[in-house]
Amino acid sequence: MKITIITVTYNCEKYLEQCIQSVLNQSYKNVEYIIVDGRSNEHTINIIKKYENRISKWISEPDNGMFDALNKGMKMATGDIIGVLHSDDVFASDDVLETIANTFQTNNVDTLYGDLNYVYEEDIFKIYRKWEGKPFDRNLFKTGWMPAHPAFYFKRALLEKYGDYKIEFYSASDYEFMARFLFKHNLSTVYLPKLIIRMRKGGLSNNNFLKRIEANRNDYKAMKANGIPFPLFVSILKPLSKLHQYYKK
Repeated sequence: MKITIITVTYNCEKYLEQCIQSVLNQSYKNVEYIIVDGRSNEHTINIIKKYENRISKWISEPDNGMFDALNKGMKMATGDIIGVLHSDDVFASDDVLETIANTFQTNNVDTLYGDLNYVYEEDIFKIYRKWEGKPFDRNLFKTGWMPAHPAFYFKRALLEKYGDYKIEFYSASDYEFMARFLFKHNLSTVYLPKLIIRMRKGGLSNNNFLKRIEANRNDYKAMKANGIPFPLFVSILKPLSKLHQYYKK
């Protein structure tokens, strides 16, 4: 079973090398690694070139944002399973992909999701928020729940039938993608109770209050498009349902 990992980057030289090394250090070796760069500066490109003999494919060209770049990467992918590792994030351990491959083979499911820690930029072992999953229940989407996108893996063959990221949903494109797969089409999934990703603080929808309001509107549109009942109410519940994730030691 081949796993394709896609990293999207744009002028992310500060953490990109750590991200790349996180993929290359995985104990599971049947991995296709694709980097899609948005025409970054020379520093970022030099980091990619430093490892290009161990990177399966990479391109550097303008794009229409992160999800457009991810779509490019998925079109290039040849793996049985696809996952994402953002350019400033790292795998939580060297056996992550090995465990994911074993879980897919054991459970024979379409998709999989695991756990994620949101960490501080300069100390990836210092946690400020924890996303811990639970066994899947389709009705969870009616409460604003969603898997953590960077810890979500799916069979590449699904893209032909169910489509890729719809970039018109902007920051909610990841939510819409997973809602389409897991709620609208009720594809099979399994929860892997393992820390998959250490994700540095930030994100398209979490930078400030205005971004959160904009994200809420996009969430509403995505919910409505995928038939989630009472989308206006659920779009308000969605950010509130995350409050318990904020971590205090």
